[in-house]
Amino acid sequence: MPIPKVFSHAILVKKEDLDELNHVNNVVYLSYLQEAAIDHWYSTAPKETAEAIRWVVRKHEIEYFKPAHEADQLIVNTWISNFTQVSSERHYEIKRGDEILVKASTLWIALDAKKMKPIRIPASTAESFFES
Repeated sequence: MPIPKVFSHAILVKKEDLDELNHVNNVVYLSYLQEAAIDHWYSTAPKETAEAIRWVVRKHEIEYFKPAHEADQLIVNTWISNFTQVSSERHYEIKRGDEILVKASTLWIALDAKKMKPIRIPASTAESFFES
């Protein structure tokens, strides 16, 4: 079983990220996950492949454990556990120090950037997200 490479993405919580309870809004957490996924894709996939594929969400699952507040420094750790022909299953943990605030997963579908139809993920691209 291949071992996923974990990618870390830093977030500084801003005042506009907060809701009326004075902690990070649930929808904002989703944007943090998306930022990390996009950053991971463009920093890992070969440039030609990264430009040829766009990703759309099929399903999100998010579990919230603790709130984050203004000025908190968070790390979003993300990794891909599985690629199929046209999809990837991505996992996330949002941490503040050693505390896990959020765990999540997303099923992403790969689309041809021009035709906007599902496209096969090259095996060599998939391999670049795992330890060799």
